[in-house]
Amino acid sequence: MSATDEAIISAVESKINDSDNNNGDDDDPPLLSSRALEALKEFLNEQSLLSSGAEEEVKLVSEDWRLSQFWYDRETAETVAGEIRRLCSVSASSSSPVALVACPTLYPYIKKLDPNISVQLLEYDKRFEEYGSDFNFYDYNQPEDLPPAMKHDFQVVVADPPYLSKECLEKVAQTVAFLMRPQHSFSLLLTGEVQKERAAELLGLHPCGFRPQHTSKLGNEFRLFTNYDPKDRLGGWEHVELPPSSLNASLNMQSTRRTH
Repeated sequence: MSATDEAIISAVESKINDSDNNNGDDDDPPLLSSRALEALKEFLNEQSLLSSGAEEEVKLVSEDWRLSQFWYDRETAETVAGEIRRLCSVSASSSSPVALVACPTLYPYIKKLDPNISVQLLEYDKRFEEYGSDFNFYDYNQPEDLPPAMKHDFQVVVADPPYLSKECLEKVAQTVAFLMRPQHSFSLLLTGEVQKERAAELLGLHPCGFRPQHTSKLGNEFRLFTNYDPKDRLGGWEHVELPPSSLNASLNMQSTRRTH
């Protein structure tokens, strides 16, 4: 808490004490109750923590272009991490585990926002073993070669396929279907604009107005796709006419997950 905040609280406390000692003849305006003062202290302390946390830089390992690694810039990572935290908070489930498929940039940003969010990172690069039990080796060529306990266990699944090929997205889509809970789950996909129709066909996802950016300038325009309408967040859904095959994609995924 800043010195200014402490001075404000001290002044308010002094006025409360003065008010308690008079007989009610004072014409001063109403003062905060002791309970309201405690709430004010808590609020100012939270704001102080947020302000100090905002100044801390998230440290990431260096990009390995041989693995097609391109980290999100700070604004993108904070925006998506904030959306994930919101999805976890509004979930009807008592537990809202998050799976990150090949998007390691998001892990430290989510943990910075809320260390209590349960996050599993599925990643090929074993440098991220530093995250301990939250790290799981993942090769998109083996889309369901994952611990059985992960099957249909995640409320929120975020994926960023390492390559822009049809084959890569198809296999990552298999992984997403493997991970997601059958009902009331949220899927976010970060990938190139060129994958728009495939994202709709394979996963029933819609593009959002928000445009992800990277610390390294890429030649391909990136987009964020979701299976839910974020309304006034993430720029909302971009209303486009989707291929007929995409209309039943979400229903087909739900049906497929129930048969496993």
